Amino acid sequence: GAMAERTQLKGFITFTVLMTSIIYPIVVYWGWSGSGVFNFTDEAGESKSVVGPPLIDFAGSGLVHMVGGIGALCGAVIVGPRKGRYDPETEAHFQGHSIPLCVLGTFFLWFGWYGFNPGSTGAMHDKATANVAGLVAVNTTLSPCVSGLLVFLLRATVVSPKLLDVG
Repeated sequence: GAMAERTQLKGFITFTVLMTSIIYPIVVYWGWSGSGVFNFTDEAGESKSVVGPPLIDFAGSGLVHMVGGIGALCGAVIVGPRKGRYDPETEAHFQGHSIPLCVLGTFFLWFGWYGFNPGSTGAMHDKATANVAGLVAVNTTLSPCVSGLLVFLLRATVVSPKLLDVG
């Protein structure tokens, strides 16, 4: 998404193939295998980790979003800003994003997360697993709410121009 409108198809395909065939498999192996890059075998033959206990990554979200975010940042830095975005002659006519469509897309994602996140608990066959799924659903609600409030407060008090809207 960070590069989608700014690259040719061959560049985007190259980036996607590199991410999905080389970078992503190496990083998730390091995180999810239990014998990743920071593990070693001690004198007793036991597998030990340099950084402590193994990574607990619920539904893979930590590694997936870390790799995707760093990849998007690197791609955006390499490709640069959209044409005309910071050009003084065309900056006033630059077409920004559609805020209603951004909000609609966010609601679509949020709705999908209610199926994916609690469903990632793997089962709800007893009270304990149902409670875990419920806690995941609550976190799915609270996380974006807190993020939205934080953006609202930063926009109103820190980021210029200090406004109480997103427009």
